[in-house]
Formats: sequence, C-alpha cells, structure tokens
Amino acid sequence: MRYVRYFCIAIFAVALISVALANRDMVALQILPAEVSGWFALNPSVQLPLFLVILGSIVVGLLVGFVWEWIREYGQRAEAAKQAREMRRLEREVARLKGEKHQGKDEVLALLDEAS
Repeated sequence: MRYVRYFCIAIFAVALISVALANRDMVALQILPAEVSGWFALNPSVQLPLFLVILGSIVVGLLVGFVWEWIREYGQRAEAAKQAREMRRLEREVARLKGEKHQGKDEVLALLDEAS
C-alpha cells in the first residue's frame, strides 16, 4: 500500500513539473481591473511565470475550500461536543445512583450485585 502511495505522489510530481516546464513564460498579473484602478489612482501589477499563477490559484482554491468546509461543519462539531458532555454527565449520574443503591450494604454483596 505504501508503494501505491509513492507511485501516486510520483505521478502527481511529474504532472506538476511538466505543467511548470510548459508554462514558463512571464505574464503580468494585475490585482485590479484597469477600470477600477483609475478610481484609486494605482495599478498594482506583478510579473510572474504562468505556472506560478496556475499552481498558486490551485493552492488558494484548496485553502478556500478547506475553510469553507470547516465553517460548514461547525454545527456538527458543536452537536457532537454537546452530546459528549451529556454522555459524561449521564455516566456520572449512573455512577452516583449505583453508589446510592449499594449504600449500607455489605461490600462483598455490593460487588456481586454490580457484577451481575
């Protein structure tokens, strides 16, 4: 199974390297559109290789997706934590009730009663 994972990583690495080698040309990445940049009197622009733009957009998309999913699952995590607290409370209550049930009994009889 470990070799299959290494094989998949190697294929992915070869694909990324081939995309990087095929897209080495420099491109101008503008932060704002030309129409909007006139309003603010600035036109930020960066010269980057195209493969960095492609791979960077993939990374940004993954990060946005992870954050989106983390926010979406907040309700489920909160419900699971609430149920875990309730379970611990009920376990403490059961232990307390068992202690009250065996109060005043002989210790050996209480142990035998708990075992059954």
